[in-house]
Amino acid sequence: MTSQTAQATTDSTRRGTVELTVAMVLSGTLGIFVVESGASPFNVVFFRCLFGALALGAYCLVRGFFTDHNFTARKLALAALGGVFIVFNWVFLFEAYEESSISLATVVYHTQPFYVVLLGALLFGERLTAATFGWLGVAFAGLVLVSGVSPSDPGPLTGLGFALLAALFYAISTVITKRITGVKPHLVALVQVLVGIPLLLPFADFAAASGLGAGWAWLAGLGLIHTCLMYVLMYSAYQKLATAKIAVLAFVYPAVAMVADWAVYGHHIGVVQALGVPLIVLASLRINRTKQQPRPVVRGSATTPAPVPAAPSRR
Repeated sequence: MTSQTAQATTDSTRRGTVELTVAMVLSGTLGIFVVESGASPFNVVFFRCLFGALALGAYCLVRGFFTDHNFTARKLALAALGGVFIVFNWVFLFEAYEESSISLATVVYHTQPFYVVLLGALLFGERLTAATFGWLGVAFAGLVLVSGVSPSDPGPLTGLGFALLAALFYAISTVITKRITGVKPHLVALVQVLVGIPLLLPFADFAAASGLGAGWAWLAGLGLIHTCLMYVLMYSAYQKLATAKIAVLAFVYPAVAMVADWAVYGHHIGVVQALGVPLIVLASLRINRTKQQPRPVVRGSATTPAPVPAAPSRR
């Protein structure tokens, strides 16, 4: 490798690191936008899909992605199916914010990589090593600690359940959209948010939405910032970074979310719950490293957003 090539690689990696870090910081503010909008989870996701589709569509048009899009009927069907799970993943995650807190929901939501591993074994016969089982056990122990559930206070169980369900739906979407190749991830994401519009239309409460006032600005922000800008930054970064580095930077998202939840709403997890966070983080990093590839696979669903290694998925 020449010095010029090495320098170009270093510069590309540096740009990718900055792009993904900014994207994960934006992800960490997602919960604030959801709560401040004052809308129900179904309304939030519906309008996120609407504003996000408009912004992503405009971006793809300007970039010329609609030319030679490489969609086939099968790829389009897979993207739409992945979109169904992505959309309801958002609904359950935002429900988890209401039932517990942004901090708790975000940490529990980061059990996504383990679902992806288990689904890969169940659906495609991917081998699970003893080490993988061990790290899954570590993650489960961390989850028990983070949940903070006790017989005398089962309250967090509902929020915990919604966050776990959101993680499962994200993992299913990840497994589905991994089968889509040769298509710009921006286009796959556009298909998924477009699917969300008719899918959630029966659940949208327009009467309640009409009285949101300033909440409309927060909803527009979810579409423009957290669905268009964030995805563009992530997809650009994924092309420049190794999978292991993506997995590490993905944890900027829950860290920022926890700080934002504390700074804005005064919510913070307890001492015992805090002990579980590093267990989930460590287990997720180890699981992702065992699946490391020479170049990251850019996925169209998150975020996870995506996600991508399982952690930075379509939030």
